[in-house]
Amino acid sequence: MKKIVLSLFAFALLISAKAQTAEEIISKHIEAIGGADNWRKVNSVKMEGVLQVQGAEVAVTITVLHNKGMRQDISVMGMTGYEFVTPTEGWSFMPFQGQQEPEAMTAEKLAESQDQLDAQGNLVDYAQKGHSAEYLGKEDVEGTECFKIRLNKKGGTHETMFIDPKTFYVLQSKTVQKANGQEMEVTSTFANYEKLPEGIVIAKSITLPFGEMVLGKVTINGPVEESVFKK
Repeated sequence: MKKIVLSLFAFALLISAKAQTAEEIISKHIEAIGGADNWRKVNSVKMEGVLQVQGAEVAVTITVLHNKGMRQDISVMGMTGYEFVTPTEGWSFMPFQGQQEPEAMTAEKLAESQDQLDAQGNLVDYAQKGHSAEYLGKEDVEGTECFKIRLNKKGGTHETMFIDPKTFYVLQSKTVQKANGQEMEVTSTFANYEKLPEGIVIAKSITLPFGEMVLGKVTINGPVEESVFKK
């Protein structure tokens, strides 16, 4: 019995140590990108950029009003499509993918998309938001031995982040997304971090599986009408 108690105690210490390590790494990351206080002041974000896809330029605008709506506008080949999500509904219209009219999100996708409404970032005050984090050791990312953190989101999805131990910036993240009824892992690589006048730091270059997006203009706390999150 004594051995069993000691084993359980050792196991509990191991779990506690991992949780503390994850919390410590995330805390240093938040500090590196401007600090929690600055991020808590963010109420809206509008990012305008260009995505290079197989030699073509795709104009992308992402607008987030904290906890109220997220919208992506995509323009390519003379056509403009959009996708938006709110706490109660989500719609997409992508004419270049053959859509003839807007389509409503399924209840499952709507639930999984709720974390996109967070303009302050899922790692800021993650525990209070209902997320949990795990430290999964270290892993090499293009020659950098990174901290590996898995964020289990409230909506049921998860994201694995690889954090540079020197800068504490996220160099890469991996998420599982559903497309055409199948799950696929999506890897995003972040670079060209820049400090904005508001004191927060963001990546201006994001490499996705299908191309690189470079952000040209980022507006923090600019006016955003809730009407843009309607069909």
